[in-house]
Amino acid sequence: MQNSIDFELVHADENITIRKAVLLFHGLTGSPFEMKKYGNFLFKNGYDVFCYSFPGHGERIDEIETVTWKDWCEFAQGKYDLLRKDYDQFYISGLCLGASMAVYLAENNDDVTGVVALSTTLFLDGFCIPWTIHILPFALSTIIRFYFTFPEDDCFGVKNERTRKSLALMTAKANIGMDNYPLNCVDGLLKLSKNVRSNLSKVTCPILCVHSRYDNLSSTKGAKIVINGVSSDIKKYVELDDSYHMVLYDNEKEFVMNTVKEFLDNLDVKSEKVMVGAL
Repeated sequence: MQNSIDFELVHADENITIRKAVLLFHGLTGSPFEMKKYGNFLFKNGYDVFCYSFPGHGERIDEIETVTWKDWCEFAQGKYDLLRKDYDQFYISGLCLGASMAVYLAENNDDVTGVVALSTTLFLDGFCIPWTIHILPFALSTIIRFYFTFPEDDCFGVKNERTRKSLALMTAKANIGMDNYPLNCVDGLLKLSKNVRSNLSKVTCPILCVHSRYDNLSSTKGAKIVINGVSSDIKKYVELDDSYHMVLYDNEKEFVMNTVKEFLDNLDVKSEKVMVGAL
């Protein structure tokens, strides 16, 4: 079932010789809406772009209490299998939970061309995480997991005050994301994180990790573990100084997108040389 806020941006030019695409994944309790500007940017730079709501997200948030991290993984792998065969170059990028999922897919598929992980959330240790995070070990093993939620902090993951107010209004008026983190959802994120951390050495494709040192949800710890744990010959870590968690909307958004473009363009050139050599 596809949500109305999912999106697919596909070039219609039949004369394209090398087809390339990016599969995007949104953040925890978010939706494809938060990836739309990023998707449009990638599309304008020659990539077909696909982004879909995770189970229990978007227009199906009533299911968020029943889905598991394995449901997210199965969903992501299904989209990858469906789309990958149609492209010469296939990249995966995500924000927050989506970044962790991008790394997960790279661990389990050796034909991923490259990964761009933004605000990788392997730990909930950002500066706005409430002290109640310490009840997790107890709560996750009880029925409390189905009733307790962590509220979204007032900054909405954005340092820029004008953008923060706009996101707060849009979240309140439209079905583009939740203003809290259900405990069951947090449990899923942490279990996915554990699995990802256990298999980082399986990642061999090029990878870019972008993370703010002032991320309100997740510190730089997770991103650094990823970049140091993968087996990739090409890997790059970029740390931001003037953003919070939502790096695609904050003060350094143009820098982030241009950094991604430069990274992908360089991989594109290398891939084209390999393909020409094979001919």
